[in-house]
Amino acid sequence: MRARATAAEATKQRILETAVGLLGEQFRSEIRLEDVAARAEVTVQTVLNVFGNRSTLIENAFATFLQRLRAERLRAEPGNPEGAVKALVDHYEKFGDLVVRNLVEQADTEFLAAGRAGHRKWVQKQFAAHIGRAPPGIRRSLTDALVCACDVYTWKLLRRDLGRSRAEIEKAMLLMAKSITKGL
Repeated sequence: MRARATAAEATKQRILETAVGLLGEQFRSEIRLEDVAARAEVTVQTVLNVFGNRSTLIENAFATFLQRLRAERLRAEPGNPEGAVKALVDHYEKFGDLVVRNLVEQADTEFLAAGRAGHRKWVQKQFAAHIGRAPPGIRRSLTDALVCACDVYTWKLLRRDLGRSRAEIEKAMLLMAKSITKGL
């Protein structure tokens, strides 16, 4: 019985990890059970037996995906602009094209809303010391400026439109962030 339960849990995790991986490549609406099953090396019926339906699988995968994204972006200690920008560019190098495509197509508005709110919270956390030193009347504008300097569209402009290297992107984003916070 124990071996069977262990095997069932391993199958469940393999299916979930496959769905999480697909979320990094395509929109939720594009993920088919057939693709999940093929990549996880199980049948569609096994996926349905384990998760009940596509919706439950995708909800579980999405929650895991978002949790990992947040942890990845927050690995730099607050107050460390270099580490923050590096972690952010790491994130954009993995998922920036998919995020930009989603922004253009407005394919997954729930993901976009979570991303916008999460990005603003990330800026507020990573640059809290700078924002806190600013006069109260400009804190919101300062946060807005940092949100823009660290936005996925800034990455897209530098990386895709201008063809800059990863190192050049980090340097430019860091320069913008430091320029915005200079003197505070």
